[in-house]
Amino acid sequence: MIFNIQENNGGLLAKLTGRLDTPAAVKAQQEIEPLLQNADKELVLDCTDLEYISSSGLRLFLTLRKEAAAKGGKVIIEHISEDIKKVFMMTGFYNLFEIR
Repeated sequence: MIFNIQENNGGLLAKLTGRLDTPAAVKAQQEIEPLLQNADKELVLDCTDLEYISSSGLRLFLTLRKEAAAKGGKVIIEHISEDIKKVFMMTGFYNLFEIR
């Protein structure tokens, strides 16, 4: 499981673990359904245990952001590693999300 989702102050907290590479992103597409259904709330993505993210993984983050924007919600990304921060900076994703 890539996404472990739980309630969080009226929103949802999703803890990401392992590698969000292409095969994992295909599986994770089904796992993010609760987040998409609750995109009108604050969605916090905790990346403390996320080791790697591919372009497919970034696409999932973008999908969540688009859905949240459409429904009046918000996506916050927490605890990204330096390596993942570099990926976010290179791709322009760093400016698309609130990152804590």
